[in-house]
Amino acid sequence: MNNVALIGPSILIKGTVTAREALTIAGQVDGSIDLAGFPLVVTADAHITADIIAQTIVVGGNIKGTLCAEGHITVQKTATIEGELSAPSITVEDGAHVHGRFDISGRTRADLKLAS
Repeated sequence: MNNVALIGPSILIKGTVTAREALTIAGQVDGSIDLAGFPLVVTADAHITADIIAQTIVVGGNIKGTLCAEGHITVQKTATIEGELSAPSITVEDGAHVHGRFDISGRTRADLKLAS
């Protein structure tokens, strides 16, 4: 099954988002996002203030928080990130704005405590 859930541009979520499927966020999320084992895409129009766990993370929008990927993080040129990025592999495109810390040695899910 190749379903991808979508949080659309007009949606604001305050709290914890937990999913066991791929997710694309085009709206706003304030809280935490747990997609352990599944990919997350953050579109250019998204605004997120959250700690995030996912298999892979592609960021095109604005994020404040900690990003922890089990696989790879891609920061696109349209992205603005303030926080910590942790993954075995991280790519940052020219033009992206990142203010924070990189941990490219990787972490396990248990090492990252989600915000409550």
